[in-house]
Amino acid sequence: MKKNELITIEITGMTSEGAGVGKYEGMAVLVAQTAVGDTIEARIIKIAKNYAVGKLSKVLFPSADRCEVDCPIFSLCGGCEFRHISYEAELRYKEQRVKDAISRIGGLSPTLVRPILGAENPLRYRNKAQIPVGKNREGKPVMGFYANHSHRIVPMEDCLLQPVAFTEIQKIFFDWVRSGSNSIYDEETGKGCLRHLYLRCGEDSGEIMVCIVAASEPKDLMALVETLREVPGVVSVLLNLNPKKTNVILGETTRTLFGKGEISDLLLGLTLSVKPLSFYQVNHRQTETLYRKALEYADPKPEEILLDLYCGTGTIGLTMASKVKELYGVEIIEDAVKDAAANAGRNKIGNAKFLCSDAA
Repeated sequence: MKKNELITIEITGMTSEGAGVGKYEGMAVLVAQTAVGDTIEARIIKIAKNYAVGKLSKVLFPSADRCEVDCPIFSLCGGCEFRHISYEAELRYKEQRVKDAISRIGGLSPTLVRPILGAENPLRYRNKAQIPVGKNREGKPVMGFYANHSHRIVPMEDCLLQPVAFTEIQKIFFDWVRSGSNSIYDEETGKGCLRHLYLRCGEDSGEIMVCIVAASEPKDLMALVETLREVPGVVSVLLNLNPKKTNVILGETTRTLFGKGEISDLLLGLTLSVKPLSFYQVNHRQTETLYRKALEYADPKPEEILLDLYCGTGTIGLTMASKVKELYGVEIIEDAVKDAAANAGRNKIGNAKFLCSDAA
């Protein structure tokens, strides 16, 4: 096998990263955006000692798992791995991935793995978006997601994983970017102003946070704020300054431009505060499914003490606090501990204590 050679293979397995695997002359060949059961043509782009990597050239005989791709940039964007197969097939692959880890790495029986509890709706579920701003090869502004394994931005106008309101806010922001009042940050030189649009929303509350991430103070900022505050649900517009030459998105300084510096959301009856740096699961409905299952398995009793280790902002423990005598949450990040205590107070939970310490 040689680089740039065109080969025909049948896909018989999947890697943990979601690439299809087939055998050619005894060597494993990894090809992204393929499915088990596909017969394909692939062009070899890399040859390592024990495997090769191919790029999909043509699907000769499609797998029964294949479906019509619903995203125009799926083949370019690094955000999704499985839009070319049905959701049922995706769950089947992921369940097998866990079984393989349990048996091969853990040395345990794969029968320990219960069936995946899939989402009722796998679209528009993300309550957080981080959308970079940059320039294309022609030097024009571009906004979207990074291509796989790169920092090259693939233009994106609407993502099917994000709420529709995020699309509207992104358009407003990008129109303002293209007005030319501010320079765009260059990762290589560390020069320029605008870096990211960072969005969060509360699915049950309907509240939306808009955070503009810039390396320096932007010009004409309040004109943007006045437009954003008219979007239904926007209760917070923030400016985060990140002057460091780093891949970390948020800097250390955040200023409120409109509304409040946080949003609230409801999780299993609890009212929670979500700030720019707060850890909060991105799929709200599946988080509730997960926490209900955790409660079922833990089966806490009224006389017991519950330990929530590595508790973050305390959400898992607080959803169980009413079932136990006392709850102790332990977390090493001081701000998270403060947020956890505030969440307990906000929900009038009197039997919870949160300690800033190393859970280990």
